[in-house]
Amino acid sequence: MAVVVVRPAPGHGATMAALHAAGLTARWIPLFEARAVEWTPPDPDMVDALLLTSAQAVRLAGPGLDDLRHKPVVAVGAATAATARAAGLSVVLTGTRDAAAVVAEAKAAGLTRLLHLAGRDRVETGAMVRTVYAADPCAIPPEIIGSLAGETVLLHSARAAQRLAMLLDEAGLARSMVTLIAISAKVAQAAGAGWAGVVVADGPRDDAVVAAARALTRTAATGISSA
Repeated sequence: MAVVVVRPAPGHGATMAALHAAGLTARWIPLFEARAVEWTPPDPDMVDALLLTSAQAVRLAGPGLDDLRHKPVVAVGAATAATARAAGLSVVLTGTRDAAAVVAEAKAAGLTRLLHLAGRDRVETGAMVRTVYAADPCAIPPEIIGSLAGETVLLHSARAAQRLAMLLDEAGLARSMVTLIAISAKVAQAAGAGWAGVVVADGPRDDAVVAAARALTRTAATGISSA
């Protein structure tokens, strides 16, 4: 049994490395490919802080980010925060739950005018938004989808969950042949019903997803049901 990573590059690299370090067999089938889109930054004086919910926003924001680099950053997740710091940005708040929670924390700290540098498909946060990247669906042959039978798929977003379900249904592969590990309950819900099993990670973090994969694989190896 292999663990399948479907998140786009370059974020998949850290997940794959962690899975291999845990002694798991892993392969990559990206469902989306991220690309930069043109955007115009607002007047910096209208922004208290940048809201980053994905590391892709840092990687793909391009020159539009230059006039905003002096602004503090509110990040969702340790990976996003680390990418922001590596790009020379100052992270003042890192959320460990979802975007809504960290936005509430930021506003309580006086950072009320947040600028969300976001993807085209996103969860609304109530902040000012600039779309700086898009994640376009990758073409995946039915035989690749068929190869998922008996595998465990890691899901890092609701959009990936929905597309995976659609691809299986279109290819005629029963969902009952695939096990899911979701980064959150919302992501698990987006996948719908009928899977061989659905495990929700202990927290909305990549390391928690990998830990769930390691625990599930060990359980399967001992022949003990996780039901």
